[in-house]
Amino acid sequence: MPQTNKLNRPYDLIVWDWDGTIMDSTPTIVHCIQQACRDLGFKAPDDTLASSVIGLGIQDSLRRAVPWIEPAHFPKLTERFRYHYLAKDHELDLFVGIRELLQELHAQQYLLGVATGKSRVGLDRSLKHHQIGHLFHETRTADESFSKPHPGMLLELSDVTQVPTRRMLMIGDTTHDLDMAANAGVDAVAVTYGAHPPSTLKESPSLAHVDDVAQLSQWLKNNLQH
Repeated sequence: MPQTNKLNRPYDLIVWDWDGTIMDSTPTIVHCIQQACRDLGFKAPDDTLASSVIGLGIQDSLRRAVPWIEPAHFPKLTERFRYHYLAKDHELDLFVGIRELLQELHAQQYLLGVATGKSRVGLDRSLKHHQIGHLFHETRTADESFSKPHPGMLLELSDVTQVPTRRMLMIGDTTHDLDMAANAGVDAVAVTYGAHPPSTLKESPSLAHVDDVAQLSQWLKNNLQH
């Protein structure tokens, strides 16, 4: 990625969603939601419904994925989901090329952030496992802020980094990410290789849709300077 003059940059802070954008975790999350339901004898959501809730906080995710389950059962359902996810967490990989892209942006002195539906414990565990925590300036999780599409996580990142929302870019794989960005007055780019298909992503505002990490890298090269 070519060196750019900071004065010519349209963005100072690039915020990333985690699951389905940085980490290839969508199939695993879907499986864990379904298995948690089966453990308790409940009807499991199909793949489409289960994947549609990825990116939300765990409580919001389960309420939307299995609306036929009484709220009193959600604590146990959450426990079972976490049990299955923790058993698979260490097997999950970053999308090919993401590590190198993050390293390039970091070397270019862009501030990098994360806004995720994961818990703080889950994000920190993943950052440590993949050894990329040092690349991010600030991170926010759903259990310490508002769940998407509320703009809270982006507004908090703006406050902490002292970067105005007009100088921020959000990258995510779901309408939850794109709607959060729109609600915060932040530009967004949609990646189509994660949880939501292109037809669904088109329902929310974004500057572009990119189909893989290589296309994302090229878009950033073309648009991170005036």
